[in-house]
Amino acid sequence: MAALDSSPAPPPRSTRPDLETGYTLSRSDIAHFAEHGFVKLKNVLSAETIAEYEPEITGKVIELNTQHLPLEERDTYGKAFLQVSNLWQDSERVLEFVSSPRLARIAAQLLGVQSVRLYHDQALYKESGGGVTPWHADQYYWPFTTDRCVTIWVPLQDTPMEMGPLSFAAGSQAFEFGRDLPISDESERVLQEALAEQNFTEVSEPYELGEVSYHLGWTFHHAPPNTTGIPRRVMTVIYVDAAMEISAPVNANQVADLATWMPGNQPGETVSSPLNPVVY
Repeated sequence: MAALDSSPAPPPRSTRPDLETGYTLSRSDIAHFAEHGFVKLKNVLSAETIAEYEPEITGKVIELNTQHLPLEERDTYGKAFLQVSNLWQDSERVLEFVSSPRLARIAAQLLGVQSVRLYHDQALYKESGGGVTPWHADQYYWPFTTDRCVTIWVPLQDTPMEMGPLSFAAGSQAFEFGRDLPISDESERVLQEALAEQNFTEVSEPYELGEVSYHLGWTFHHAPPNTTGIPRRVMTVIYVDAAMEISAPVNANQVADLATWMPGNQPGETVSSPLNPVVY
């Protein structure tokens, strides 16, 4: 597949109207995101749209997954989910999904920026019996100069509590303690205690089909185990301010992210690699 240019060229178009048309955010939605660092939005995608794209996403997860150890032989991170990134590079259908003008426009509106780029996508499939996803902040992994970056979490099925939906520490996007912790047993233990001491409310709720959430890169979140007999299938997309500048990496994970998701870019530059097209 040909590499994308980083200029705001028209992205591929879907046949599904709810990927193309606008979504009306209320003032309370925008205010909730600004205050709490996340927002859950109902009916962003229709059941029909999810049914159309889920088989392609799941098929690519199965095809590209490199985790083959049994659950009992994995570490905590490995037990949390199967993680496959940048599926769009292997699938035009997934590219349609992650380039959705609706999804990207919501991101821009919530961030208060004029335009957003694709950073990368990640399918996060929590297998039956999959363990807890420890407390963490995504931006620990990202070498960015500002907090204008957001993850959209899109469940591909109804997600009851026993399946392990995402839970947020409301308002924790301004809490700087623990930002140096990768996903680990330590981050779960240390942050669980620290967030409770600071009286951050943990918002832990099921997701209806078509409901999605957006959270800032510094918003702390985790997820319980999947105790059901079926996988929790989730597609995530990270969007960043189109004018985002790259900071000097402060840990090995940020070094790897810079090389992998922004090839050719350097600290001090604006994110602009062929892997980071403007999508809104």
